[in-house]
Amino acid sequence: MAKLGYIGLGAMGGRVAKRLLDAGHTVVGYNRTKSKAQWLLDAGMLWGESPRVVAETADVVFTMVTNTAALHEVCNGPEGILAGLNENSVYIDMSTISPAASRHLASQVAAKGAHMLDSPVSGSVITLEQGKLSLMVGGDLSIFEQVKPILQSIGPTVNYVGKNGQAVLMKVAINLNLQVQFMGFCEGLLLAVKGGVPVETALEVMLNSVIASPSLKYRTPFILAMPEEAWFNVNMMQKDMLLAEELGRELDVALPTVAISNQMLTAARAMGLAKQDFAIVYKVLAHMADVDL
Repeated sequence: MAKLGYIGLGAMGGRVAKRLLDAGHTVVGYNRTKSKAQWLLDAGMLWGESPRVVAETADVVFTMVTNTAALHEVCNGPEGILAGLNENSVYIDMSTISPAASRHLASQVAAKGAHMLDSPVSGSVITLEQGKLSLMVGGDLSIFEQVKPILQSIGPTVNYVGKNGQAVLMKVAINLNLQVQFMGFCEGLLLAVKGGVPVETALEVMLNSVIASPSLKYRTPFILAMPEEAWFNVNMMQKDMLLAEELGRELDVALPTVAISNQMLTAARAMGLAKQDFAIVYKVLAHMADVDL
């Protein structure tokens, strides 16, 4: 069992760290707000006073933070991960950032004599808790093979997709579908509801039809009742949609449904709903359609 470090213990990162603990690994954790990690400390996680301390302590160190700026904050500076990485240690970033930023960070890690993989996840809080999370990995193949058993303790499906940056590219390609699919679902639902079909009935029929994807099945209940803690809020989803648009321009791939769906996230923010799960776009569309909630 390796000694692991985990930095970024939010809704997803904290649950990933718990799975690593449950698999028998020693985990040293750090989170900007320590109180949010208390449940993990109670479960046996050790505490590192800074990202540097975690990196100095661990053989393999993970991060899962909100965006590129947050990743720079935990990686750089005298108390950052880069200052604490040991030679030949492995750093695995599970955040969703731009591929270019991920590749640049990988070069900084290599300069320290360590190795970096990007390994974002596909799934949600519920799929993680059910042990059904899937991971994609970019970086050196031999390093991937070395840590693959650790990654499989997080989720059973672990796919190597290529060099550094390719996994976060794949993650953006997947995540843009979450918003686009949900928008189409909400439009169809509102059409049925405004035509006189009760919303509960329309939901049941649609979720038992050919259009029902796994992501729709676990998020559409939020149309009736939003979760107390957003699984993936409007700001986070819009960050990924903007990454998709940026990559579309870079790679000359037209993404028209991404552009339109992204505008609905902007509308949600304008309505003061930025911290709600992105399923709140149903409320935005219902307001436009003059449908009572």
